[in-house]
Amino acid sequence: MSRKLIAPLFDRMPSLVPFVGPEAQERARGRAFRARLGANESQFGPSPRAIEAMRAAVDGNWMYSDPESFELRAAIARLHEVDIDNVVVGEGIDGLLGCAVRLIAEPGDRVVMADGAYPTFAFHVAGQGGALSKVPFRDDREDLEALLQRAKSMDARILYVSNPNNPMGTWWSAADVDALIARLPANLVLLLDEAYCDTAPAGTVPRIDVTNPQVLRLRTFSKAYGLAGARIGYCIGERSMIAAFEKVRNHYGINRVGQIGALAAVQDQTYLQQVVAHIVGARDRIAAIARDNGLTPLPSAANFVAIDCGDSDVARNVMDALLARDVFIRKPGTAPLDRCIRVSCGLSAQLDIFAAELPSVLQSARA
Repeated sequence: MSRKLIAPLFDRMPSLVPFVGPEAQERARGRAFRARLGANESQFGPSPRAIEAMRAAVDGNWMYSDPESFELRAAIARLHEVDIDNVVVGEGIDGLLGCAVRLIAEPGDRVVMADGAYPTFAFHVAGQGGALSKVPFRDDREDLEALLQRAKSMDARILYVSNPNNPMGTWWSAADVDALIARLPANLVLLLDEAYCDTAPAGTVPRIDVTNPQVLRLRTFSKAYGLAGARIGYCIGERSMIAAFEKVRNHYGINRVGQIGALAAVQDQTYLQQVVAHIVGARDRIAAIARDNGLTPLPSAANFVAIDCGDSDVARNVMDALLARDVFIRKPGTAPLDRCIRVSCGLSAQLDIFAAELPSVLQSARA
């Protein structure tokens, strides 16, 4: 009897792509978007110092990146006042999540996350053969208490929490997250996805404690730092947990130019704060556009705003109509979050297009 060429685990999995990129949509449509407001990228761009460093590095792209990311890890460690051995660099948070799941969960192990939270994490759990359990959002936030109780009752190995979260932009305070950490059962690891921590208000991000092996903090250069295309992320944690990443991570997985750009970016915190101010202004503008059209913007600590359309069908119609008018946005796919559309912070000219198209789109969507 011949053996299937694909492992049974993957043969049983459905075809799954967490996100259909705007480029794929443009190819299908046969034309480009006028406003790109759906992927939570930073249109404000990376630090000029990062751009200059990457341009200067292009001629050296015949070399591999430093597989230890030594200089970048050292700079990150200085920024967060931890040791270099508390930092690992990977291909964005996505790549690090995949490594973390492989490190912690064996096939069949239980993993808990919020229903409607970042779907790429669920993608990694499925690929590892983990048993994923999802807990509904409560009041448009990840329900920390329910997540913890589910993890305890199932004897889960991993609890995934994002703060601020995607796709709603809501958040918990540092004190709330610290209280969650204090109650973790001994066999549970918390993957704390902090992709949007740079744009969050004061009091959101807990102090980093690298003595606790049960908490892995995941950060990225893709959002406020404006380096989404470079695919650079990092994880901060207890020394032995970070060392374990060396057994599973792709040592040459990041590109040299991106590595050099991230180093320059992390060394330019002044520019980062300028970008955060632009993002806050764009959030206010998106919220104002929503209110002007009789919609309710959710408070956001991220670089996007979720806008409550009141009904999932209306939200779907609004998104589809905006796409047809060359305005790229996205929406949550899980009820009751799917009553919202999600609009990324962008440059004024891009938001002008969104503001101009929304009124007529909304009128037809409601009809």
